[in-house]
Amino acid sequence: MSIVGQRIKALREKRNWSQMHLAQRLGINNSVLSRIESGEKKHVEDYLISKAADVFDVSTDYLHGRTKDPSPALNKNSTNLGLAFIDGGVEELDEDELEYLKESLELFRRMKERKAKEREGK
Repeated sequence: MSIVGQRIKALREKRNWSQMHLAQRLGINNSVLSRIESGEKKHVEDYLISKAADVFDVSTDYLHGRTKDPSPALNKNSTNLGLAFIDGGVEELDEDELEYLKESLELFRRMKERKAKEREGK
């Protein structure tokens, strides 16, 4: 089994989703997803890995097995988030700003996960 297939399957099972449900969300046939998860499909297209990363809110590096951290966004040790502003500049963040943004992002992710669970429960 490929690492991409293993990780997609683990993420799907963690959410108690059927292969059919995930295949629909990815816009692919259930048999294609089955082949990805089992490792039968050796090459998974980049667009599909990106879409799976979006669906699961993880990084593509995580799906590829390049990192054990599934977090899609922030390097937790970074002091500069590299935020781009309207004028195109990048501004160094102070510690308070950085902490505020990290906490806001975590809150957003929890709310997003709760809403997804509520939708699944309907």
